[in-house]
Amino acid sequence: MSLAVHLLGQPRLVRPSGETYQFRSRKSWAVLAYLILSERPPTRGRLAALLFGEADDPARALRWSLSEIRRGLGDAGSIDGEPVVLKLADDVTVDVDVLQRGSWQRAIGLPGLGADLLDGMTFQAAPAFEAWLLSEQRRMAAASESMLHEGALGSMSRGDIDRAIALAVRATEMNPLDENHHALLIRQYRLAGDEQRAARQFAACTEILHRELGVAPGPAVAAALRQVLPERGDVIADDATIEALIESGAAAVAAGAVQPGVQSLRTATRMADAAGTARLRVAARLALAEALVHSLRGFDEEGLAALYEADEISFEHGFTETLTQIRAEIGYVDFLRARYDRAEVWLSEALLSDWDPDSADDRAAEPASERAKAMTYLGSVESDRANYPRATELLTEAIELSRSAGDPRREAYATAMLGRVNIFLGDLDAAAALLDRAIGIAEREHWLAFLPFPQALRGEVQLARRDNDGAAAYFRGAFARACQLGDPCWEGLSGRGLALVAETSGDSTEAFRILQDARLRSDRHADPYVWLDGYILDAQCTLGRRHGHPDTARWIAELRELASRTGMRELIVRSLLHGAALGDPADAAAAELMAADFIDGSPDQLIEW
Repeated sequence: MSLAVHLLGQPRLVRPSGETYQFRSRKSWAVLAYLILSERPPTRGRLAALLFGEADDPARALRWSLSEIRRGLGDAGSIDGEPVVLKLADDVTVDVDVLQRGSWQRAIGLPGLGADLLDGMTFQAAPAFEAWLLSEQRRMAAASESMLHEGALGSMSRGDIDRAIALAVRATEMNPLDENHHALLIRQYRLAGDEQRAARQFAACTEILHRELGVAPGPAVAAALRQVLPERGDVIADDATIEALIESGAAAVAAGAVQPGVQSLRTATRMADAAGTARLRVAARLALAEALVHSLRGFDEEGLAALYEADEISFEHGFTETLTQIRAEIGYVDFLRARYDRAEVWLSEALLSDWDPDSADDRAAEPASERAKAMTYLGSVESDRANYPRATELLTEAIELSRSAGDPRREAYATAMLGRVNIFLGDLDAAAALLDRAIGIAEREHWLAFLPFPQALRGEVQLARRDNDGAAAYFRGAFARACQLGDPCWEGLSGRGLALVAETSGDSTEAFRILQDARLRSDRHADPYVWLDGYILDAQCTLGRRHGHPDTARWIAELRELASRTGMRELIVRSLLHGAALGDPADAAAAELMAADFIDGSPDQLIEW
């Protein structure tokens, strides 16, 4: 390592000798942080206006800061050109990069883990940069919290319960309203044999959720306190018995008997552990995790724990054929939770897992199907954070892979997601064709649990075409099916559409009521699709501005907080545009700055969702 760049906490450069280097100007740190965290190199004019607009000669002030950065980097990097490009040597370590894309083992050792980006620094004469910095501080704080949680899961999967508890405690302290942190900590206390501390943690969780949110803990927290843990006295069964129990449990879940099926899979997991058969330990955990994540609402945290354990066992025994499936599922949960950097890491690793596409084995289609799954989720991640060209590329390839693997349900999912991307890009004809195809596949496959998703999106196409009656028909059908299924995501998405239909029909009061209900529905479990909450919030902000609703400023603040923490770039810009419309000129400048990272031209080009 030639140099370590620390931007979390008090910023500094640390050389291999241990010598610490500090810039004389805080704006040099601001320039360096902006260059490291921005996706596109900025022009000199943009940088000068961003940070040195009050100087007599902004261009000269920028040149001075760039020179100071060069001196600090020495041979470890270069900074030059128009636009300004920062290049760092391969052996340079940057803490924010480790936090976003490194392993949890490296991240939990960062000295600034949990500290603010550029802690204590203010730039009052640069309001657009201040807005950018606040957004990035929120995102880095969320990344630290995510890494602590991931480290706790990873440590637990390796049997290091003491370290797992310490990390889970830190994650809970950072965000005491996250039920998943509490569920994980309770489970770890119980694994350590401390039922008293587990009960106290449950009581603390109950108290804070009631005080702050007026709600009781969800099923994941309650299950962590009640769940039967592995015991030394568990019956040791033969492999055939365990395999049969896994098969029957998975079949029960598929047939709709989710609770009994999950209980069977939990039992199979304990029996596989007692027998010590590594492949069955992995198979039982995979089947259990898929049931918990995809079929039983509010139990993603228990599913994640099973996945981390399965990953550890597979890695230890060289079961490369299961790593794609495991890591795709971990990435999917991180995608739902809007932990996009971590989702990208896991899904990219899933796609890199070893498999032979030319194998003559009868199971050759299985790896292709799993790769299609990982590619679909990765495309969805890129869509959520407004990287639409990359999302289009990944989803298109996922559709082709799904077809080649003979996996129509995966094809339908990827096709619907690609249709959503085209809605956001304003290509309504392409979106309609894709969504009609997804609906057709879902109907042929009798995949009723998925059908409300493309139907609700199809309603958005008709709404954008100003066909209120056609849109209402799609939304009502999707909402009715979603309610029958009890699916919070599809209820929230179709409810949002019904609210917009009501508003365009002239009933703004009903529109606001439905939007409030849609948010409550979509967030009613501990594991919601976080992006959807932002999507509904954006509609509230838009209608609030249009009709002068008294809660509009609060909604804008909530949207900005959510979008900033998660890196939902288009929603960050939208929150700033909403703020600018309420009369804040700094928000308008910040929207222009942040939009430059993912669109060419003015943020006003963003279509109204």
